[in-house]
Amino acid sequence: MASANLIAASTAQADDVKPSVPPGTEPSASAPVPIDSNAPGLKIPQGGTLAPIKVLDIAEVVEDLGGEQRRQETNQTVMMALQSEVLFPENSAVFNAQAAARIQAIAQEINQQKATRIRVFGFTDDQGSYEHGKELSKQRADAVQAELSKTVTNPSVVFDVRGYSEDYPIADNSTEEGRKKNRRVEITFPRGAGND
Repeated sequence: MASANLIAASTAQADDVKPSVPPGTEPSASAPVPIDSNAPGLKIPQGGTLAPIKVLDIAEVVEDLGGEQRRQETNQTVMMALQSEVLFPENSAVFNAQAAARIQAIAQEINQQKATRIRVFGFTDDQGSYEHGKELSKQRADAVQAELSKTVTNPSVVFDVRGYSEDYPIADNSTEEGRKKNRRVEITFPRGAGND
């Protein structure tokens, strides 16, 4: 890890190494029971073969009408994405008046789930320089992590905090509507007690 900081009895980690897949897209389900392609009860046409086993995660995604907040749940994790405009003034990492209450509500859910590992990832659109976007997205992720740490009660929780600039867009950067969705902070945590 590039750095480790102790904040409010919780650990925050930052890693500037870019992941090989977009954050949050790692498979969470385990492989199913192996299938024997030579089993007598298996109906495969002459010369046919089984495709490699692939586990598909089922994700439920709920987005409010304005797209300000998106919730995505899988069998293993909960991810909350908040558009930057609902948390910060333009080109700033200082919270607006409503931001703390939104973050505290997410922290209460983290407490209910007894999560021990929380990812806080910041993203920007492709306007401006990549370097400025990287710095701003990390500053925003840091601000959200600091606010979460005020309400999250588990003293052994570990935060993974990163800024990705314009990497991993979720919408088209050629429109303002798309850029607005790409300017976001994602908070991801495991469902249920004892999950990491």
